[in-house]
Amino acid sequence: MIPSDLLLRASDLRARRTPFVLATVVRAQRPTSAKAGDSALVLADGTLDGFVGGTCAEATVCSLGLRLLATGESTLLRITPSAGADVEDEGSVTVANPCLSGGALDIFMEPMLPPPLVHVLGDAPVARALVALGGPLGYQVDAVTDPAAPIPPDAAAVVVASHGHDEEPVLAAALRAGVPYVALVASRRRGSAVLSSLDVDAAAVHSPAGLDIGARTAPEVALSILAEIVASRPRAAPPPPVVPPSASLLPVLSPLPVSE
Repeated sequence: MIPSDLLLRASDLRARRTPFVLATVVRAQRPTSAKAGDSALVLADGTLDGFVGGTCAEATVCSLGLRLLATGESTLLRITPSAGADVEDEGSVTVANPCLSGGALDIFMEPMLPPPLVHVLGDAPVARALVALGGPLGYQVDAVTDPAAPIPPDAAAVVVASHGHDEEPVLAAALRAGVPYVALVASRRRGSAVLSSLDVDAAAVHSPAGLDIGARTAPEVALSILAEIVASRPRAAPPPPVVPPSASLLPVLSPLPVSE
């Protein structure tokens, strides 16, 4: 069972939208200092909070944890003292670690990434529909009516759906912040007028917002906007190649320490 203090720490990290990897020992073959159920959190700065084994195991868990934060994939890490056992397969990574005193560890590593955040200005039907539809699609949609509300630094999208109220300052702030997706809910004619009044390059603003799916109702417009957000997100990098058992895994994992 995960210790209560670690659960509280994980809950606090999730509340603050801080990504981390939960590493849990699921099998321990003696002699090892860790036992099944031991857990730790790996943070993006490379620190480890908790216990999953000695120095060598911790170094390996931290190194792989940083890679998983980038890929978002869960992995079973197998640490064994057997020489020449480095191999990566679908869903698992096996690393030979001579630091272990004859034992072996299986550690399940699960990235806990915050849902992509969509910052919406407005309380009109389209804004409310974005909130309703975003959750089931895996997005956190925060709708505000105060144009002075700060744009979260990790916002994946900013949608201005205030229908003529305080549009320019929010659009400009989103563009200056480098938000990946910025959109204005407006007709093509009015949208052009709003964008031409901005004191920043507005070429990146999606206006009219959303894909052209023939949307008529507010929920359909919200659906088209979310579809455009999905379509414009960065494509995932191809997974690394499977390394045969005879080859070294270290260049692929870059790095996974095998000694103190």
